[in-house]
Amino acid sequence: MQKYSFTKLCAWSLFIFLLCVLPAYSQKISSPQTQQSYTTPEVLQQLARVNVIYLGETHDSPEDHQAQLEIIQELYRRNRKVAIAMEMFQRPYQGVLDRYLAGKITETQLIEQSEYEKRWGFSWEYYAPILGFAKEKKLPVLALNTPSEVTRKVARKGLESLTPEERRYIPPDAEIRTDNTEYRQMVQQTFQQHQVAGHSSANFERFFTAQVLWDETMADAIAQFLKIHPDYQVVVLAGQAHIVYGYGIPSRVARRLGNKIVQRSILFNPTVEDPAPTDKAIADYFWITSPDK
Repeated sequence: MQKYSFTKLCAWSLFIFLLCVLPAYSQKISSPQTQQSYTTPEVLQQLARVNVIYLGETHDSPEDHQAQLEIIQELYRRNRKVAIAMEMFQRPYQGVLDRYLAGKITETQLIEQSEYEKRWGFSWEYYAPILGFAKEKKLPVLALNTPSEVTRKVARKGLESLTPEERRYIPPDAEIRTDNTEYRQMVQQTFQQHQVAGHSSANFERFFTAQVLWDETMADAIAQFLKIHPDYQVVVLAGQAHIVYGYGIPSRVARRLGNKIVQRSILFNPTVEDPAPTDKAIADYFWITSPDK
């Protein structure tokens, strides 16, 4: 078993807030557990009956986003009931997304009204083709993320500081579970490195709670959708830090829906480092598209 660099995955994340045709480029797909290699059609066939598919991205990687689009297109070709769940949009802006998908506002208005540049900020061009495909095919798109002002406040002052209005878009406190020891250790390593570098003076417990709140909020939105639409396949676009080892979003979706669902995860162009102190799979597939990987 190999360890993915959670530090590299997570460093940008919370601290930012404190085709139908198959791919034409060279690629390699494998299982990080067995080292078995797969062709693209083999993987897509294996994903055909999966309820939730996580496409773990590096946010500023054009190759990752191109692969995401092509996987979504191929999944849609096989099954018209596909929903796209996006970390890039925060839950209060679901209505804005819905109006865009219904053709009631333009792409420019979507960017402005969702406060995309302020609340996410990575190049819009990475996600525009995916949203355009969803609009064309009338696919649901879920705004997953916690409002950034709520995440920041929890990191500074804790959950107890939130007002009833600020709690509108997050799960109840009892569902914000911080009892995963291995996940805690991974996040703590990142936190300590930032402390040493002088990038943060936050309290670790509050920082970890904010990270978990982020995961739980996204998991809650996915689970709520599947409870109402159990015949849909949900494709989740999120940073790899929220997906690795299932610690972030996947385990929390499973907790809410139990054994009723099957989940699989893909990490695009991952960085592999040291042996991991766990037998848990980091993901189901590594999908390599970058020429330098």
